[in-house]
Amino acid sequence: MTDTKVTLAGVELKNPVMTASGTFGSGAEYSEFYDLSALGAVVTKGVANVPWPGNPTPRIAETKSGMLNAIGLQNPGLDVFVKRDIPFLKQFDTKIVVNVCGKTIEDYCGVVERLSHEPVDLLEINVSCPNVKEGGIAFGQNPKALESITREVKKYARQPVIMKLSPNVTDITEMARAAEAGGADVLSLINTLTGMKIDIQRRTFALANRTGGLSGPAIKPVAVRMVWQTACAVKLPIIGMGGIASAEDALEFLLAGASAVAVGTANFADPFAAKKVAQGIEQYMKEQKVEDVKELIGAVR
Repeated sequence: MTDTKVTLAGVELKNPVMTASGTFGSGAEYSEFYDLSALGAVVTKGVANVPWPGNPTPRIAETKSGMLNAIGLQNPGLDVFVKRDIPFLKQFDTKIVVNVCGKTIEDYCGVVERLSHEPVDLLEINVSCPNVKEGGIAFGQNPKALESITREVKKYARQPVIMKLSPNVTDITEMARAAEAGGADVLSLINTLTGMKIDIQRRTFALANRTGGLSGPAIKPVAVRMVWQTACAVKLPIIGMGGIASAEDALEFLLAGASAVAVGTANFADPFAAKKVAQGIEQYMKEQKVEDVKELIGAVR
């Protein structure tokens, strides 16, 4: 009998696999392919206090080993999310993690306060999106700003708070320690790496935003390294992500010190990706005679 349960800040997940924000909507489209109860948690697309239109198009470009996106956190706003998406997700036996975005500390705190009264399990604070000119990225690249926003958000949160870290920094451990000092309950990393693609036929930028966030297999070695460094630097549980497309990929993150993993870009290529990763981890445990998934977490140090 294999035990795949993990705990993040007191919240128990049936398995360590969740979705990465921005790649799964709020689950409705993917629920047509499989029962979302197969996942440890569903992480929603970013939710702001008011609707955001996102960036101008084109805002997605394929690369040889992943993709660039500059969606800009387009979302219908908190009112629609609370009325439509939370009741939908409550149908499934999985945890609900809401990704929160904003442009000011007040924006973030307002959303967090409103969600404190809703039946969601964890809040992921997106201070690391490289596609938004204001808000997120400034907080995510400045340790003092990150510590400050973490501390403020915690004042309003009833659910555990996950701070999502940006890889676009000199020292990821400095950012991790800042979030820990601010009172974060969990860390998630990495968000996308800032990249660019140029269309040589049109002699212009492939994205209207010029730069975008690189995700997919290309960033996995960077992500594994940063998760390992962070696990060595702080005592908080970590959700590892960045280029996970298989159970083998996910297991690297667990062995490096992540307590859970999130599948993102792979969902676009294969809508069953996250479910397959969960099944693959369980199969690996059976083959390796690992009774409890927690035996794997941080086993490589």
